[in-house]
Parts: sequence; structure tokens; C-alpha cells
Amino acid sequence: MYPFWDTVANDSLAQGDCLLACITPQFGPFFDSDGGVQEVPISEEDLIVVTQSCDLANKSVGFVALCPIQAVEAFEAVNPDYKTRGRWEAVRKGRVPGLHLLPSPWKPEDNRQAFVVDFGHIISLPHTYLQRHAGDTPGRHRLRSPYLEHFSQAFARFFMRVGLPSDIPPFK
Repeated sequence: MYPFWDTVANDSLAQGDCLLACITPQFGPFFDSDGGVQEVPISEEDLIVVTQSCDLANKSVGFVALCPIQAVEAFEAVNPDYKTRGRWEAVRKGRVPGLHLLPSPWKPEDNRQAFVVDFGHIISLPHTYLQRHAGDTPGRHRLRSPYLEHFSQAFARFFMRVGLPSDIPPFK
């Protein structure tokens, strides 16, 4: 099996980098925008970088866009509909908007160990924080080509969808 991931041991950031245990703010559904001082809880999340590598290398972005990743079983615990037979195959084939599967860096042949990427949940964190976090994480994983380009294309496809009010009639 062609390797999906490289191991990286420096503080450089690139699209397709897996950054585990990142500190993220957790805004609830009732987050108030009245302008007053508010406490925002934080948690640790596993994330993957979706910002373009060229923007990261040129340091032309102050904030980096990332999406949460989690194991299939963890995703199913929150989304029990995905335990239904055939759901993961549809995600694997790119037929479920907003979700993308990546093989586990440790057991890529085991689909139950795969990572689920949620493109519908984008987190933006400071470049400097993530660069420091990356440097403190020896042996982190980075998607290899051509899997990186496939991942990037799936992310772009999610955002370039256009809903039409009507369509030409089907051929009969």
C-alpha cells in the first residue's frame, strides 16, 4: 500500500498537517454578542490544516483554517446514524457533502481506524500558536501527495457547490 502520511519533526506548517490536542475555543449555540465580557470555554481537539501551504510558507496569513478530525467510532458516538450499513462507504466515495475520510497513520488498511474530517466545522487559530504547537509535537503526520491534493479537492468541492432553484428536466 502506498504510504498516505509522512512524519514531520519541525515547526513548519502545511496543508494536510495533523495537529493533535490543539487548544480551541468552544462557542456554544447561545453565545451572546451583546459586547460584554464573556467566558469562553476551551477544549483540546485534533485538527487538520486546510489553509493552502503556499500561504503558510509565505507567512501571509495570521490565522490558519483547520477542520476537526476524529476516529470513526468517536464520530459514530455523536452521530449514531453513521452506524448504519453503507454510510461510511458513501463518505469514502465522496458522496456525503462536508465529510471526508482519511486513513489512519498507524493502520491505513483498517477503515474502522480512519479519521473523519468535518469540512462544515472550520476553526481558525493563530499561525504563531500552531507553529509553536507543531514544533512541540515531534513525529506528527502530514498527508503525502497525491492524497493531499485529493483532500484539498474534497475541501474545495464542499465550498464550490451551487444549489439551483430549478434544473433542466431529465432526459427520458
